[in-house]
Amino acid sequence: MSGQMSEEELEELREGFDKFDVDKNGHITCTEIGNLFSEVGVSLPGYRIREMIQEVDLDENGTITFDEFFNMFKQLKDSRVAQSFMTALNKKEGIVAIGGTSENTNEGTTHSMSEQERFAFANWINSSLEKDPDCKHFLPINPNTDALFTAVGDGILLCKIINFSVPDTIDERTINKKKLTPFTTQENLNLALNSASAIGCQVVNIGAQDLREGKPHLVLGLLWQIIRIGLFADIELSRNEAIAALLEEGESVEDLMKLSPEELLLRWVNFHLKKVGMSIKNFSGDIKNSEAYFNLLQQIAPDGSKEDVPRVDVDMHGLNAKDLTKRAEYMLEQADRLGCRQFVTATDVVRGNAKLNLAFVATLFNKHPALTKPEDQDWTLESETREERTFRNWMNSLGVNPFVYHIYGDLQDALVILQLYDRIKVPVDWDNRVNRPPYKAIGAHLKKMENCNYAVELGKTSAGFSLVGIGGQDLYDGNATLTLALVWQLMRRYTLNVLEDLGDGEAAGDELIINWVNKILAEAGKTSSIKSFKDKEISTSLPVLDLIDAMQPESVNFDLVKTGSLSEEDKLDNAKYAVSMARKIGAKVFALPEDLVEVNPKMVMTIFACLMGRGMKRV
Repeated sequence: MSGQMSEEELEELREGFDKFDVDKNGHITCTEIGNLFSEVGVSLPGYRIREMIQEVDLDENGTITFDEFFNMFKQLKDSRVAQSFMTALNKKEGIVAIGGTSENTNEGTTHSMSEQERFAFANWINSSLEKDPDCKHFLPINPNTDALFTAVGDGILLCKIINFSVPDTIDERTINKKKLTPFTTQENLNLALNSASAIGCQVVNIGAQDLREGKPHLVLGLLWQIIRIGLFADIELSRNEAIAALLEEGESVEDLMKLSPEELLLRWVNFHLKKVGMSIKNFSGDIKNSEAYFNLLQQIAPDGSKEDVPRVDVDMHGLNAKDLTKRAEYMLEQADRLGCRQFVTATDVVRGNAKLNLAFVATLFNKHPALTKPEDQDWTLESETREERTFRNWMNSLGVNPFVYHIYGDLQDALVILQLYDRIKVPVDWDNRVNRPPYKAIGAHLKKMENCNYAVELGKTSAGFSLVGIGGQDLYDGNATLTLALVWQLMRRYTLNVLEDLGDGEAAGDELIINWVNKILAEAGKTSSIKSFKDKEISTSLPVLDLIDAMQPESVNFDLVKTGSLSEEDKLDNAKYAVSMARKIGAKVFALPEDLVEVNPKMVMTIFACLMGRGMKRV
């Protein structure tokens, strides 16, 4: 409970509050709280419940509002109780209990699998990959059966949707597509899982065996992460400057850049609904009657002003339907005319499935944003750098909370950095030194600054990082150079810790990695070697490919590798193949092909270190 709650968890908590607020007065009493604890299987005496209410009952009226309920939940120290809360909140129609877990998690845990998600994801895959010749053996997927869970078993589907969401992540030449065996299937699944991690998916509790067995909760969780990353890719100001139209009075561009994609989507919807005197607060309860959707569709429908985009007049008569399910179906018929009938059914709308409705709204935004960049805005934004993207994806792959969308804004309170210290085995005093959200408006700056100062202090003392000239204020202000300097040292330490854990505790460093690389290359009879992580020969990717082939003989198809006098295009082609091949043999590589071509020593080090870690696992 050290991080912030996700948007989806917050929605679930809101639904839980409404569920137990039986008299629907916006407050929960001692009796209603007692009922909640009973349902989640936690027995607490009445006096303890009253004490808990008093701790969060800021207005001292003997009952708690949703905000106070949220604070109570965040303060629960017993993770079992917190998990029980969320389990109880998920007991809704359309949820099926699934037993069994990943081999990396505790056996016997009960997971929830949404039939609506299975239906939605299967249809999305059918639509997205219908023209891909490599997918004919499993498409179309019947959304009404468990065919989706079988389809992921050979790894091809996962590789394809990763490339659909984040193009060129996987070099297609490295996907095994014909005459699949258990070994080549394992390679595909390695490639998919390590590539998913590289784009920011959390896969620490998912193994290839889980996917071969088609474990529903793990398959759906991974699919949602991949789909969500693709849906949200362009919902940021640096990728779509027309989003500046959503600026509110008194706001700066920097304020808008701090908003998450979910927050931007909500603001986008309300920007259009304002024209008809409406607004919504969420993508669950507020959209159940379809009124907001009907009006949104009417506002964003093409008006015929753009070439090759015909005018669409939204038929609003469906709003008159009294049955909400029929009304939602009429609304979706209009969405279909805009090419946006994806992710939700009429039932999903009426039930307020927050996850699928969020995906539906993201689809509407991506196809019909209906925004124009304000003419009076005199600014240009730089896109995210490769280094920033690599660090951000690495952090997200470790499951930090909140999810990092904007590397500087989302690190401003240092909570993510403190979670990374946990990952590199630097103890964090969460109880006494860390301020957690929600922060009160007054004093929020000081609370965040205290966290930032503590993060720098830990780096200098416990971690032994070189942080000369870096202070907490730099993290709070989002100083790019200094923030990245700290994050790089966290990533480097994490990578080296993996090697030390696999070895005999020997301190890992550049020299150890370089010596290991050259030793493996020489033993395999390879002619390539590296002098340092700045060696210009690395730009050809040949040392990386030779190392991969030395570790797993005959895995590299050298007919695909360019040699001799190489152009920049040739080098990039080799680098794409090398990075995907490294992931295919089981190395969790976050660096990008361009890092090899440009011989970026930081990222080159992580590539060889990850390959070394993979090699040591085989011994």
